[in-house]
Amino acid sequence: MNGLFLAGRILLGGFFLISGLKHFTQLKMMTGYAASKKVPAPAAAIAGSGILIVLGGASLILGLWPQIGALLIVVFLVSVTPAMHNFWTVADPQQRMGEMINFMKNMALLGASLILLSGVCGWPLSLGH
Repeated sequence: MNGLFLAGRILLGGFFLISGLKHFTQLKMMTGYAASKKVPAPAAAIAGSGILIVLGGASLILGLWPQIGALLIVVFLVSVTPAMHNFWTVADPQQRMGEMINFMKNMALLGASLILLSGVCGWPLSLGH
């Protein structure tokens, strides 16, 4: 079971680590998208959210301060998801479907992060223990 938990941590944390790094390597493109969604100070918002999920993802992978890492991811998902994936406001059916898929994906990731934040499980094979 420890191996499964480690694999899950690596997959979940890796998703956020890679996504966060893309906030910096694709800053211009992501800034344009955030601006189209009327996000104030879109470049700063992309950089700030990138920092949240890079730190959160690395924390989950390493098991170093994992509840803080999970909290960073929860803050990111709760603040970003309704603004960036507001499918209920999109008229085009294909675009609405894409936004709904991303919204639902983020809700599933939020659920996983809340489970980790709850401290229900120990953190085997972690640097922090």
